[in-house]
Formats: sequence, C-alpha cells, structure tokens
Amino acid sequence: MGTHLFADTAVLTGRTLRHVTRSLDTIITTAITPIAIMLMFVYVFGGAIDTGAVSYVNYMLPGILLITIASGIAYTAVRLFFDMQGGIFERFQSMPIARAGVLWAHVLTSLVANLISLVLVTLVALLMGFRTGAGVLAWLAVAGLLILVTLALTWLAIIPGLTAKSVDGAGAFSYPLIFLPFVSSAFVPTASMPGPVRAFADHQPVTSIVNAIRNLFTQQPVGNDIWIALAWCVGLLLVAYVLAGFAYRRKIS
Repeated sequence: MGTHLFADTAVLTGRTLRHVTRSLDTIITTAITPIAIMLMFVYVFGGAIDTGAVSYVNYMLPGILLITIASGIAYTAVRLFFDMQGGIFERFQSMPIARAGVLWAHVLTSLVANLISLVLVTLVALLMGFRTGAGVLAWLAVAGLLILVTLALTWLAIIPGLTAKSVDGAGAFSYPLIFLPFVSSAFVPTASMPGPVRAFADHQPVTSIVNAIRNLFTQQPVGNDIWIALAWCVGLLLVAYVLAGFAYRRKIS
C-alpha cells in the first residue's frame, strides 16, 4: 500500500509540476511581490528604522521569506480549485489511484515551487547586501524551518482549494497570511509598537519564526524562539492536515 501511494504520488506530482513549468510566470509573480516589498522597505524606509548593528536587509529578510511562502501557496489553492472544477478528481476516482496521492501531489508541487521562489528572493537579497556568517548547520536549520512552514501553510491552502465557491475565494485566504508579517518583528522591533499591538505581535507565530531565522543567520542564540516556532508550525500542520483530509473525503464521497 505504501509503495502504491508513493508511486501514484510521484506520477501525479509530475503532472502538477508540468503545469507549473509551463507557466513559469506563476513562480516569477510569486517572487516579484516580496522582492518589491524588500526593495521598498530597504531603500525607502530602511534608513528610518533602527535595527542596531544589524543591517536592515539582514533584519527584514526572514519576514520577506515568509511573505514569499504566503504568496506562493495561494496558487496551490487555485490549482486545486481548477482541478476540482474541471472534473479531474472524478476521473481519478474511477482509476486505481491512491486517494491521498492526489492531495500530496499538490503539496509537493507547492513545496518545489516555493523553494524556487525562496532561492530567487534570497539571491536578490544577496545583491542588495545581505550577508551572513551562518554555517552549514544553521542554513540547514533555516531551510528545515522554511520547509515546515511551507508544508503547514500548503495543507492550510488545500482547505479553501477544496471548499471555495470561486477562484477568487480559493486564493483570497492567503491575504491575511501576507499581512501577518507586518504586525510582527519582521520589519520593525516590536518594542516600538503601541501596547496592544506589541502584545499581539510578540505572541503571534510569525514573530517567533522570524526571530529564530534571524538569530540563525546572525549566529546568535535562538533561545525559546525556535521551539515556539516549531510548536506553531507542527500544530498548524497537524490541524490543517486533518481538516483538509476531512474536506477531501466530504468532497469525493
């Protein structure tokens, strides 16, 4: 059964990846928005924001990486929505295909597409002056955390992809996720925020994730941030996975 699932998932992932490679503007568009935000904040607002000894591009890159992921997963929901509307799922149900493989194909495609976008954004950041003395282990930790965030948000995107009534509804859920980094430590230290806003910023998941990635890049102790970030990501992943599976079973039953 496990081999059957892996083989079917590999075939279906190849199908969805071909759709992405035939429409590279999707990945480019996903990367353009965070790159534009990064350019604006670094060259327009960066000089007015005190981030201490850390250059502003170094300070805000972790938040930009999260915005990149949030932008990319909207396309996962849209691709899934079009598959549902096009009757692809009904045709799959008439074939001896592992049911879970259909969703996992979209998840793995999202992971690959988002990793490409993250690399593009990081390369632009390097051209803008981003520098880090982080070693291989620190880079692997950053990559692992970003992959975990991508998986959690992608499974979250599966839910509107299955349940939305329109393509706009399928993609619109990502807007709050793109906005969330702006009310966190991603762009300014939370100490500069008014009391209630600071309380929200300090305790929402983006802040712990951003702080953990930033400390890994700057070779600072990650403290509790890494554990809080992992707890948020794993918790969201499990909840989204269960809800997505429930929505899928209802849709195909």
